[in-house]
Amino acid sequence: MKIFVCIKQVPDTETKIKISADQTNIDTAGIKWVMNPYDEYAVEEANKLRDANPGSQVWVLSVGPKARVVESLRTALAMGADEAIVVNGENLDNYSTAKALAEVIKAEGGAKVIFTGKLAIDDNASSTSQMVAEFLSIPHATVVSKFAFGGENVTVERNIEGGAKEVLQMMAPAVVAADKGLNMPRYASLPGIMKAKKKVIKEIEFASLNIPATDIKVKYTGFALPPEKPAVKMISGDAGAQASELVKLLRDEAKVL
Repeated sequence: MKIFVCIKQVPDTETKIKISADQTNIDTAGIKWVMNPYDEYAVEEANKLRDANPGSQVWVLSVGPKARVVESLRTALAMGADEAIVVNGENLDNYSTAKALAEVIKAEGGAKVIFTGKLAIDDNASSTSQMVAEFLSIPHATVVSKFAFGGENVTVERNIEGGAKEVLQMMAPAVVAADKGLNMPRYASLPGIMKAKKKVIKEIEFASLNIPATDIKVKYTGFALPPEKPAVKMISGDAGAQASELVKLLRDEAKVL
């Protein structure tokens, strides 16, 4: 059984973001890149499914500039994945990325289960997994916190509004987008790290997939950092004076009353 995991490389959450000069993207100089945290749950669940089904393989797949994306793929290999593929491409949107992922999965013979993270923490779009499923014409579920494989079907539990849970059963193959709590991702072992460094990662050029430029639906412009927070204004006096002054400020300055 072949199991695919689609991962994305994102800026570390502690990275200080700067805007590019043309305001169409972030300045990537000096950024520390990591595997998207939700994708770690996807890799772990794929490894668990592989371990429970002898003879299976876990393939990790990512789209992006290969010079840096291979680092996250090697992290997934060090965590236990068997093979890795990078699609070398830049300035793509979620639609074209999903199409590229789907095309590669089809070219590799398909998969019984395809895991992803529920969203990427850089754009929070939460759309690629659904589009991959649509391009492959297979069912999908996102925000998944429990997973069970039954051979010809998968059963998942997902978080929905109000703290409730929803249980779905889907025929395999299917796309499953992992949420935090699905499992506890394993740490990469030293032998795993050394083995991953030597692993040959298959490289595919985005241009070779014959995806037309018109399939890049979104273009970005006008990036800007959030405005600086105004200085805190301290109100003096007794409780009555403070309350009166606060109401005045909310009405006259903040204009929320």
